[in-house]
Amino acid sequence: MTQVTIGVGEDTFDPTVPAAPMTNVAEYGFEGRFEEWAEDARYFEYSKAANPIGSGHTSKVPITAFSRDLYIDGPTRIVPLDLSNDLGINGGPATSPALVAHFVRIRSGEQIATHANATSQLYYVISGRGFSAVNGRLAQWEMGDFLTLPAGSQATFYADSGSDATLYWVHDEPLLRHLGAEATEPRFRATKFRRADAVTRLNEIASRPGANEKSRVSVLLANAEQEQTLTITHVLWAMFGLLPPDQEQRPHRHQSVALDLILDAKPGCYTLLGTRLDERGDIVNPTRIDWEAGGAFVTPPGLWHAHFNESGAPAHLIPIQDAGLQTYLRSLDIRFSDRR
Repeated sequence: MTQVTIGVGEDTFDPTVPAAPMTNVAEYGFEGRFEEWAEDARYFEYSKAANPIGSGHTSKVPITAFSRDLYIDGPTRIVPLDLSNDLGINGGPATSPALVAHFVRIRSGEQIATHANATSQLYYVISGRGFSAVNGRLAQWEMGDFLTLPAGSQATFYADSGSDATLYWVHDEPLLRHLGAEATEPRFRATKFRRADAVTRLNEIASRPGANEKSRVSVLLANAEQEQTLTITHVLWAMFGLLPPDQEQRPHRHQSVALDLILDAKPGCYTLLGTRLDERGDIVNPTRIDWEAGGAFVTPPGLWHAHFNESGAPAHLIPIQDAGLQTYLRSLDIRFSDRR
């Protein structure tokens, strides 16, 4: 049996030897008795606790799809895409450990207020048009626009008369709840990414020779403040992407959770997900998610996934991730299969 001692000389610690009497705190002007503070301490042998996901103590992020039926009709409301029960998260909705996504439906001529204890909020306008009042400032928006709001943003969204509006809203309040923190300092200015600008840039990229041979035909949206991570906020990452007809985006993986919004897609567009690749670089025993225009799905971290378009028509998607934070932490670890 190995005897554990720590330290050198007189400072050596032997747990079998009784502790020396405590200092008389009255000499330092304190009154009262020492408290143990040890009731919540636990000790695990390394192999029993080093991988709490593998052991089941930390739940995995589930592959989950959310249909447009959640918001396509009905009253003005906010619909959280809530997986908090699956993730073992208390205190509020969560779609991933760090992020929560919502569908926001606003009836014609109506309004809805949004607020979150978040460092970063991202809105994408799925349909309709209107304007927002954010901390006393006004901004118009229409289908295809992106809007990002920083910490401390109090916003109300108004749908124009004549048509309903739907937005996809993602923010990082679950991360703040986990940290026990309040987001008070804006790290970027409120920013609108106009549909016309994003579409023009995507069309330029798609028209280049050999574009379909690249791993992605897409535009990464970035904020001027994020010079190091090149992301839409310091926490969030967003891509406006095209999946051309009869094309496959080869398997890849990353450590951030992706909240994928499908903008338009015909039957025959889908994603395959799995834990490993075979010798050809194909995903082994994959789970298939069929794309639904206006729907969303969750891609868990670390899973290999590949996108396919067998519909004969172009399809567009917007993955949103906490990859701004992951990039800053140097932990994103994005990888592609060798197969072309």
